[in-house]
Amino acid sequence: MEDKAIKDTQEKKPGADKPGIEVLPPLDFNTFILSLSTSVLMQLGVVENPITKQIEKEPAVAKQTIDLISLLKDKTKGNLTPEEAKLIDDVLTELRLWYVKTVV
Repeated sequence: MEDKAIKDTQEKKPGADKPGIEVLPPLDFNTFILSLSTSVLMQLGVVENPITKQIEKEPAVAKQTIDLISLLKDKTKGNLTPEEAKLIDDVLTELRLWYVKTVV
């Protein structure tokens, strides 16, 4: 019986039983990179801002965020799993293509 109680406690997420509190997935490197990627797509006007429900174009900020992801790639070289390294490479390739399509 104790094992089940311990397991139930471990599976509960903080705030899950409180109304109005959003439970977010744990943050890891992939989630962080994908979050930055989504920000770039919003800054390029590819997707709408979920808060304002409007298309907003900020190409200079988009370029800076792409550069930030590239900086993270350089600074984490040799410390990423193969999956993380592939993700960051793929994200940078896609974002750079979107940048050229929407800005140039």
